[in-house]
Amino acid sequence: MTYNASDEDLRVGEDYVKLEDGANGGPHGKAETSTPGCCGEGGGDVAGDVGGWWWSLWWWAKLVLVVLFVGVLAAVCFKWVGPFFMDKEIIPLINWERETFSTTMLALIVFGSLTIFPTFLIPCTPSMWVAGMTFGYFYGFLLIIAGCVVGASIPYFIGSLFYHKVHVWLERHPKKASIIKLAGEGNWFNQFRAVALIRVSPFPYVIYNYCAVATDVKYGPYLMGTVGMIPEIFVALYTGILIKTLANASQDGQSMSLGQTVFNVAGFGLTVATTIVITIYAKRRLKELQMQEEQQLLQTSDQALTGNGMRHS
Repeated sequence: MTYNASDEDLRVGEDYVKLEDGANGGPHGKAETSTPGCCGEGGGDVAGDVGGWWWSLWWWAKLVLVVLFVGVLAAVCFKWVGPFFMDKEIIPLINWERETFSTTMLALIVFGSLTIFPTFLIPCTPSMWVAGMTFGYFYGFLLIIAGCVVGASIPYFIGSLFYHKVHVWLERHPKKASIIKLAGEGNWFNQFRAVALIRVSPFPYVIYNYCAVATDVKYGPYLMGTVGMIPEIFVALYTGILIKTLANASQDGQSMSLGQTVFNVAGFGLTVATTIVITIYAKRRLKELQMQEEQQLLQTSDQALTGNGMRHS
């Protein structure tokens, strides 16, 4: 009996090739499946939609819990911790300040701290609080902005003495220095804009004061970029005025009315929210400028490579 396997072998071979192609992704890179339902594409989409819905619900639940926790904590601090801290610490400090220093002396102390502290990388926020408590918005702002101008200038000129060392450090850390280097690019307005955005952004500008000169930013736009500190200044001034208002109410034995409380809390929250929005915008804008700078560098390098290739050809 003769066994003719030509046709059957061909069919088996074809089936084997089809199975092998399906296991490897098929001739077009996809495995063909004919099973619908939970294991097919429709089932995957449904599972993804359900998972995304539960994840969104869980995220909002966590957000509500965090907001409730912060609200309860703020109420507890406002009701019990705040008055205790106000009576034991803030009021005695304010009374000591009034009895020990004159207004002129306080102005000199605040101005001196604002000019010296940035040189030693010390935060100046408490000095701004004192300016708000003592001089209010207008004179407090003038005093703070004048001190900040001098305080930002001293590290700039000190950094110029160590220009090469700072430049070497920036070259060793290109990712960390990419934002700082933006301030040294372009014309006067571009430098001013970059410096102002850096001062508004979460980047520690007390460190930038020393590194700025190594980016070849001019002193004019660097100094004018101090306007980027205005949101922080207003938050500090408002905080100082609010502390003084609460201290006076506590010292007189009188509690603020509901309207005064709502006004102060809403004003402080609005000031902080505005500062956060401006900070987020500055951070995004800096990222956009950084991406534009990287694209320009890539284009420049591509043009240089193209020019070299044409010379060699």
